[in-house]
Amino acid sequence: MTFVGKVSDVAPGQLLAINVDGQPVAVAILDGQLFAIGDICTHRGCSLSEGTLAGSVAVCPCHGGEFDVTTGEVVGGPPPEPAKAYPIQVSGGEFRIG
Repeated sequence: MTFVGKVSDVAPGQLLAINVDGQPVAVAILDGQLFAIGDICTHRGCSLSEGTLAGSVAVCPCHGGEFDVTTGEVVGGPPPEPAKAYPIQVSGGEFRIG
């Protein structure tokens, strides 16, 4: 697992863009639990973290594709494939993704 940051860096209701070993990842916090998915929409390659977070759904700013941040699954719109879901580990107020 790669150290990424502090839990306090992740604002509720927003997606945090980070880089994990050269891969763009979007991190969200829901009910105190962190989730991480690939930050690139599988439809046209736009950054999901530049879109909005509606509950547990990341909405792509380009064409409105919707991804469940807890699983990466497509829940609406044009994306043909899910976003990769990353395992995330929290310890001592810091998180790691791997």
